Amino acid sequence: MAALLFSLMSVLLVGLGARDQLTLAALTARHGARPALLIAALTSAAATIAIAIWASDIVATSLTAPARTLFLAIALGLAGAEMLVLRRASMPLEPTNSLGAFAVVLLAQQLTDAARFVVLGLAVYTRAPLPVAMGAGVAAAVLAVVAWLAAEKMVSTRWTVPRRVLGIALLAIAAGLAFVGLGRV
Repeated sequence: MAALLFSLMSVLLVGLGARDQLTLAALTARHGARPALLIAALTSAAATIAIAIWASDIVATSLTAPARTLFLAIALGLAGAEMLVLRRASMPLEPTNSLGAFAVVLLAQQLTDAARFVVLGLAVYTRAPLPVAMGAGVAAAVLAVVAWLAAEKMVSTRWTVPRRVLGIALLAIAAGLAFVGLGRV
């Protein structure tokens, strides 16, 4: 239950204002709330969460408890760095109406976003991939629906400062976990 709640809350926090959410919001704002956009976003989120869970299953079996803590620290550090370094995705002036192209762009954005790093790290650390996947899936669905329903508000909101503050917090948590994993605390 703890793994489900941690992944749910973590993905909600790091996913708010993320590139994939803003891409969905921008296309929805331009083309209207087409259900196909939401379905493509949900499918892409499910696929990338499944990939993160699959990778965690491969990694978790060979790690000891301190190594899993270090792995979580690295994953959170990568998530924090992603939130600090990568900027908001710019939308092309003439976006394509191709649902396939939208899905490919979304999939590429989600494969290396902060939320998937968190999912990977939590699944390895807790060794509970199913609850982590369920929590992350619910959070990803909520984020997609919010972007789809409140597209104009999502696009007009400035997300840079809150995301960078959260990125710094993730880096601090990662540093603390690294010390614990190394036995320094």
